[in-house]
Amino acid sequence: MTFKEALTTLPQYILPHHPLSRLMGLLTHSKNKTWKNLFINQIIRHYHVNMEEALEDSIDNYTCFNDFFTRELKPGVRPIVSRPNAISCPADGAVSQYGRINDFDIFQAKGKYYTVHELLGGNPQRTELFKDGEFATIYLSPKDYHRLHMPLDSTLKQMIHIPGRLFSVNNATANSVPRLFARNERVVSLFDTEAGPMALVLVGAIFVASIETIWHGVITPPTSSTIRTWNYGENPPVFQRGEEMGRFNMGSTIIVLFAKDRINWSEDLASGKPVKLGQLLGKIA
Repeated sequence: MTFKEALTTLPQYILPHHPLSRLMGLLTHSKNKTWKNLFINQIIRHYHVNMEEALEDSIDNYTCFNDFFTRELKPGVRPIVSRPNAISCPADGAVSQYGRINDFDIFQAKGKYYTVHELLGGNPQRTELFKDGEFATIYLSPKDYHRLHMPLDSTLKQMIHIPGRLFSVNNATANSVPRLFARNERVVSLFDTEAGPMALVLVGAIFVASIETIWHGVITPPTSSTIRTWNYGENPPVFQRGEEMGRFNMGSTIIVLFAKDRINWSEDLASGKPVKLGQLLGKIA
């Protein structure tokens, strides 16, 4: 941990994560035109948001900041890879880390790991699915498109909401906070796919006002003191590759897990490299 990283992350241990995030939720849903336009303009200028990609390019037509933040894109702006056996990138962002799960250990940053067991809520059956499997961690910055889409044709089997803290998930915090992604509040969705079991883990962060999925709606807030589980045994939701599955109301991180020997990552993939929704992330083995 560098001195700069320490200054960034150590105060977060004492911050009231959830009350601050709820306050941010109120602000981002405010319909006060002066406030929301000021907020939107600041984000566009500071992060160089490309509004030419947005289906609605006039900020006056967004009812609140969150509507802008979760804006829809113009058709065709993010073409979904169509080649056979392709795995599509589920989000805009940057690849934080990716590669092999070592037994059950997932690489977070230099010298730091967390386990599949704790990431998925401590269930042994879920954990065993991804022993020696593959993972990719994608960080979404404020400039990115914040809707999440399916990497493969998939059938939903289970969803788990796991309560936790709301540390920031930027590089400085990932380098500093042990087991970061297994400590933060998160929503895990488990799917059956052509590549076997797949997990999409939507990780919350400070000022992330809520996480929602297409089939359920808003999952958090409110948060919970215990793990909540939904099973989809009868008439489960079925998705096609590239179909929207959820969104972050403010930004965060999505982690994709696959089973052992079922996929190969794209040769173009690299830690720290920007990615776009729909581009080739890998192939079914």
